[in-house]
Amino acid sequence: MVTNGNKNGGYTLLQMINLTDLLSVSAQPALSDIAALATQGFTVVVCNRPDGETEDQPTMEQMKQETEAAGMRFVGYPVTPSTFPGDDLEGLGNTFDSGEKVFAYCRTGTRSANLWVATRSGTDRDLAAETARSLGVDLTLVGRLS
Repeated sequence: MVTNGNKNGGYTLLQMINLTDLLSVSAQPALSDIAALATQGFTVVVCNRPDGETEDQPTMEQMKQETEAAGMRFVGYPVTPSTFPGDDLEGLGNTFDSGEKVFAYCRTGTRSANLWVATRSGTDRDLAAETARSLGVDLTLVGRLS
């Protein structure tokens, strides 16, 4: 079972949004949940959350260490609403399209989903946006790119 901490110190099931068969997004998992991601078949963890967004979040370095200890590859691509979509959208798209099972996270999962849509182009972007919207994702960030 994968959980994430809530502000009351308790834990709830991690709510993953499966954007494709090989890409899921969610809120940041707890450090103790990283190994469970590997058992679910994920091979890449993408962090879209900058350090210090909240006082209680694990650092990117801590997440990287846990990810690598679980035998997965870690990719740091932190963005904020003001720096969206970041400086290497093509590289991030290559990670999403690597054929590996990718788990991307941010504070809520919304930024990660918006980044996935932003890495698509043309008709693929339209289809990705339709998929994300049908799953309840707010696409305000990617909408600013149009």
